[in-house]
Amino acid sequence: MSSGGVPGVPRTGVVWVPGLGLDRRSSARVRGRIGGAVVHLPGLGRRETVPPAPVLAARLAAELPAGRVVLVGHSQSCGVVAALAEHDPRVAGVLLLGPTPDPRTRRLRVLAGRWARTAVHEPWWQVPLLLAQWATTGPVRMSALWRRTSGERLDGRLRRVRVPVVVLRGSHDALCPHDWARQLAAAAPHGRLVELPGAAHMTPQTHPDEVAAVVADLVRQVS
Repeated sequence: MSSGGVPGVPRTGVVWVPGLGLDRRSSARVRGRIGGAVVHLPGLGRRETVPPAPVLAARLAAELPAGRVVLVGHSQSCGVVAALAEHDPRVAGVLLLGPTPDPRTRRLRVLAGRWARTAVHEPWWQVPLLLAQWATTGPVRMSALWRRTSGERLDGRLRRVRVPVVVLRGSHDALCPHDWARQLAAAAPHGRLVELPGAAHMTPQTHPDEVAAVVADLVRQVS
């Protein structure tokens, strides 16, 4: 695992948890600017049998360093991150990038439509990188991860998270629409919403400077 810190502030670790079917490559550009470690979980970078959501959170806990950390979740990993942040004293802050699932996407037709509306705003240079990551995790594990986590109510979990929470979405992200992101930020006792104009769902890849700046600000806040 790679690590890094924010210059000029006490060290607080940054731990990235990739989204559905993704791995460390999805955050490589932003980590090149801000550092951090990556934890892969089944369906989230690991081609392993996907356990229930509480076990995924326990697996994440076992991978964390001993000190204080800011956890960064992306898309479908945000529920796992929030589940751990509810009770683990090492978690000093949480950043949720394009958090899913919005409960309205449980119907396949709705999910497909939102995915298509989001995809047209994603830069096409990402396609080979995304396909390579999805192939590594595999469609069976990705489907299993979706089934295991799509029934979770992320807003309910965030009500019990007592550390600062930042919800970040791209302005063209139909998978994480504005009203859903606003609802999540409002649910967290210390939550706030950040929106990136022109971005879609893959903000760590497409807007690394902006995401790194948000991470740095959160680390400073909790250090």
